[in-house]
Amino acid sequence: MPLPPLLLLADSAPLFWRVEGRPFLDYVRVLTGAELRVPPVRAAYLGASNGDVPAFYEIFTAAMEGIGLTHCRAIPAAPSSEDLEWLKGADVILLAGGDPRVGWEAFQAHGVDTVLRERHQAGAVLMGVSAGAMHLGLGAWCDDLPQEGEPFPTLGLAPYLISVHEPPEWPGLKLAVRQAGLPTRGLGIPQGGGVLLHSDGSVEPVRQPAVDVSLDVEGRLHESLLLPPTATYRGEAPDAPVDRRTLQ
Repeated sequence: MPLPPLLLLADSAPLFWRVEGRPFLDYVRVLTGAELRVPPVRAAYLGASNGDVPAFYEIFTAAMEGIGLTHCRAIPAAPSSEDLEWLKGADVILLAGGDPRVGWEAFQAHGVDTVLRERHQAGAVLMGVSAGAMHLGLGAWCDDLPQEGEPFPTLGLAPYLISVHEPPEWPGLKLAVRQAGLPTRGLGIPQGGGVLLHSDGSVEPVRQPAVDVSLDVEGRLHESLLLPPTATYRGEAPDAPVDRRTLQ
């Protein structure tokens, strides 16, 4: 059984996107078998990056309710033993946006990073929004442009550096790829967009085209535009490879 795809989002808009009358997130319900599950599917929200602001958790619960998942819990930056036990049994986990370093240091301080890797391997559906998407990738940085010592390593579940809602030229992502060096690649996700990263390595843009940035052995950057497929993922294996078009 292949692992579920990782969902990497620039912002929360795709959480409420509907395709032909059905929620895009309906694939989460399909993958978790939510309709037949006893006990119910558990969904966990990690808000460490934004200081555990309640309003952002409410966005998460609204998105989950839209696909019939109501067994939700906010896991704070300093989780209790009960919080960690919930997380260890979560079927759906969302890493929220905010300050990438603040969130990452909180995850490491309390062993949440280890739990996230374990849950991914166990088949949980992981989603990251903004800084949370960066955490699922190879590394993160805090300002518009990565500074010395950045990108700093993160979960590495997605084999890319992830950047979100940058200017169209993607200056931060390109500098991060340069500073990380070969064989690092980067994915740029624009505002309102996302990417599904499937277990076979295929990249499926969501709502908006995404950008793939790579570096060759001579230090030249290459940029490719990845287009959303004609049929949106519904919880089954993709029928066809994602279209790719090289930018000139």
